Amino acid sequence: MKAILAATMFLCLAAQPALADDKHHTGDLTEGEIRKVDKDAGKITIRHGPIRNLDMPDMTMVFRVKEAGMIEQVKAGDKIRFSADKIDGQYTVTRIEVAK
Repeated sequence: MKAILAATMFLCLAAQPALADDKHHTGDLTEGEIRKVDKDAGKITIRHGPIRNLDMPDMTMVFRVKEAGMIEQVKAGDKIRFSADKIDGQYTVTRIEVAK
């Protein structure tokens, strides 16, 4: 019984950094704010927190959107949660949610 308890405590402590709260990152989504929407070019400008999978710090930058319909979901000033990746050499939003 002591061994099970010790193993459980070890696993909880080992997982703690992965569960730490980051003010700009929620799970696989990063928090941001839409600064500009360019529907004709299929691009949005986002002020965002760190994007871990891209090893990118807080900044404001322009992203392409993976699907054209994504750009219709947002407007300048919207608080969002999103994920991005580098696709064909371009930083691209692959998922976006307007924060409530």
